[in-house]
Amino acid sequence: MEETSQPDLVFLELRQKLQSGLLFLRSDVVRDDADVKIESKQDSLLSVQTPDRTYQVKLPPGVSLLETSCQRSPGDTQHGSHFRLRLKVEQPTEAPCSVIGQLRVNVTFSFLCQSCGSVVLQDRTFGRVLPLPNGNWNALVGDWCCHSDPFANRKLLPRDGDCLLGDTFLLLARDSSCEQTLVREESSLQKASAEKRSSKRVLVSCRSCSAALGEEVTAEVLKFYITEILVKPREDGEIDIAQLSLVSEPNSERQRFLERTLAARLVELSSAQSIFRFSIQTPDDKAVILLWLLNTDALVASFPDAAARGDSFISADEVHPGEHQSCRAAQAVKVLYIFCSDSKLQDVVDVWEKDISVHPLPLPQSSCEELQKLLLSSTSRLPTFLRCMNSYQVAYMRM
Repeated sequence: MEETSQPDLVFLELRQKLQSGLLFLRSDVVRDDADVKIESKQDSLLSVQTPDRTYQVKLPPGVSLLETSCQRSPGDTQHGSHFRLRLKVEQPTEAPCSVIGQLRVNVTFSFLCQSCGSVVLQDRTFGRVLPLPNGNWNALVGDWCCHSDPFANRKLLPRDGDCLLGDTFLLLARDSSCEQTLVREESSLQKASAEKRSSKRVLVSCRSCSAALGEEVTAEVLKFYITEILVKPREDGEIDIAQLSLVSEPNSERQRFLERTLAARLVELSSAQSIFRFSIQTPDDKAVILLWLLNTDALVASFPDAAARGDSFISADEVHPGEHQSCRAAQAVKVLYIFCSDSKLQDVVDVWEKDISVHPLPLPQSSCEELQKLLLSSTSRLPTFLRCMNSYQVAYMRM
């Protein structure tokens, strides 16, 4: 990726477990490091004072700056100034649950279309919520069984009252209400195998807005991708789609939901299975993105050029034009990534494809494309010296 875009004016990364952080100020924010004052005005509030304005970052409760701990980092100052910080962290912030992490037995849930908020499955209560084998389970069957594969050509399907959890999808039994909320559409599916087998699959879309939510596994079983649906317990009342957004830009609601959903799922998989390398794939098993999870304890905050003009990229009540700019530090995961379409990195892609420790994560084609844009956008906002690591690009995904 060509680094032609300008980084944000101010970028802050804090590592809770390491109790350290990095602050970057672009060269047009401050000319002389001596003019920068970094302090904690009060508990969990970080203040960066420059000659022209003050930038304030609201940290999570229990996270604060250790006074007199800021040190100027030596190195290239062409693009800006970097400072190393020391933190006091009483209790690291816990990662939120993904859609899959929220599902429980004997709790009534409704499933909504993420695009329009329409209910597609209402009042489902599960007697069993069970995880499916992980994406590489079939390659390990030979180590489990002393006879021929007993699972060959057999699918694990839910019964009535079951919810089976894949890495990025749910398997649910169809009921009569689906006829009123969902529509079916046939589509060709080409498996990325040596024989390139082609078959038909039936897509499942929201009747209200035509957004694709998943597909039919059989006539009685539906697969819903977690990037396309919302899950709402009955006691929570009506869901407000607008609350999913932290910004007010075009498509920001969808981008924020996708980012948060995938980041939370990466954390769950890494914690439960010690998985850190992922192959983001389309439903036809074509690898699109190789993703390497570096850390899950980051807090990030940044101020784009709009902040200098008094515009808001966050909620209006957190901004005070003329006096200071303010935002909240967001919990995030730090990832390395490459796009499989990059011919210059084909040797890296080939190594990953042969490595059984790389975990496949299937997503709809549209979500793969959206994730590519999301990662590129995150990279472009980083300071130039933080954008790359060897052959990989660097990005942060907020939770």
